[in-house]
Amino acid sequence: MEPLGAFEIFTRIVYQFTSVWVALIMLYAVSIAFKRRLGLYGKLFDSPIGMIGFGLVMFWVFTGIFGALDLIVTFDPLAQISGMKNEPPGTPLPSPDEGQYAWYLLGGDNLARDVFSRMVKGAWVVVQIAPLATVFAFMVGITLGLPAGYYGGRLDTFLSFLANLILAFPVILLFYLLVTPEIVATGVPAYMATVLFVFPIIFTGVLLNSRYYTQPTFRTPLLIGVLGVMIWLYLSLISAAGTKVNLLPGVLDIFDIPGGILVVFVSVVFVNSPTVFRIVRGLTMDIKTRDYVAAAQTRGEGPWYIMLWEILPNARGPLIVDFCLRIGYTTILLGTLGFFGLGLPPESPDWGSTINEGRKLLSIYLHPALPPALALLSLVLGLNLLADGLREESLKD
Repeated sequence: MEPLGAFEIFTRIVYQFTSVWVALIMLYAVSIAFKRRLGLYGKLFDSPIGMIGFGLVMFWVFTGIFGALDLIVTFDPLAQISGMKNEPPGTPLPSPDEGQYAWYLLGGDNLARDVFSRMVKGAWVVVQIAPLATVFAFMVGITLGLPAGYYGGRLDTFLSFLANLILAFPVILLFYLLVTPEIVATGVPAYMATVLFVFPIIFTGVLLNSRYYTQPTFRTPLLIGVLGVMIWLYLSLISAAGTKVNLLPGVLDIFDIPGGILVVFVSVVFVNSPTVFRIVRGLTMDIKTRDYVAAAQTRGEGPWYIMLWEILPNARGPLIVDFCLRIGYTTILLGTLGFFGLGLPPESPDWGSTINEGRKLLSIYLHPALPPALALLSLVLGLNLLADGLREESLKD
C-alpha cells in the first residue's frame, strides 16, 4: 500500500471523529433550542467567544469519552508494531492483519506506537483528572474560605497563614516533592487524600443541614442516606490494598485507582485549594456587607445558612469563571508533570509524557510531539475562551 497524502490523512482523521461531531451537533442543537431556560449556560450561546470555547472543550471531552470506548482509536496506544518506529504520518503497516487498520494516521513514535491513538487516549486522562480535581479543590476552598471571610478574626488569620504557606512553595518543586517515590513510600500522599477527600462530605452535610434544619423529620433521613453513600465512596477512594490506608474489604471497595493517578490527583487538589480559598474568602468579605445578608441575619438565620444560601449563590459568577480557568491550569500542570516524568506511569499516553518522548528527537521528527502539543494548546485555549464568555455573560446579570 502507498502512504497517504496530506488531504487523505485529514479526511480519515475527520472520519474517525464522526461520533464526536455527532455528539457536538446534538449538544449544540438542544442547547440553542432551550437556551432561554438554561440560565447562565444558555446565555453562553449568545457569546461567539463562549460558543467557540465551549465547542473546543466539549470536543476534547467527547474525544476522551468515545476514545475510552474505543470508538475513535485505530490501535492500542501501548501496542508496538515492528517497522513503524518514527515513521511519518500516513505510513501503511508492513503487513496488516485482517480487520486491522492499515495506516498510522499521525505516524509512529520512538517505540513504534500509533501517535494518533495515544493523542486520543491522552484526552481521557485529562477528562478524568482535571475537572474532578478542580471540583475537589473548590470543595476545600469553599468549605474553608466561607467561614474565614465571614467570621474573620483568629480563624481567618490561621487559615490565611496556612494558605500563604502552601502558596509560598514553587509549584513545580511542591509537585516534585509530592510525587517522588521516596515521599510516596512514606504514605504522605495517601494521608493527604484522607484529609482532602473528606471536605465534600463536610460541605454536603453542612449544606443540607443548614437548608433543612427546621424540618428534622425530613432532614435526618436525608442526611443519613446522602452522607452514608458519600462516606462509602470516600472510603473506597482512599482505601487501597497493600498500602498504609486500607480501610475497606475488597468486596466493598468499588474504586481501583492506580497509585500514580491518585498521587497526581492529590497533588493537584493540594496546590489549587489555597488559591480557591483566597478567592472565596475575598468574595465573602465583600458580600457579607450587603443588605440581603443583613436581612437574613435579622430573620434569625444561622451563620452557615447565610454563608451557603445567601453569600455563595451570589458569588457564583466569579467562581464559575475561575473554575473554567482552573481546569485549564490543572491541564497544564498535568502536562508539566507528564513532561517531567512525574506521577503518571511511564507508558501513560497522557499528553505531557507523549510530548516529552517526542521532543527528544524533535530536530529530526516533528510528528510524535506536535499532535499532543496542539491538543493541549487547543483545550487550554478553549477553557480560556469559555471563561471569557461566561465572564461576559455573567456581567450582564
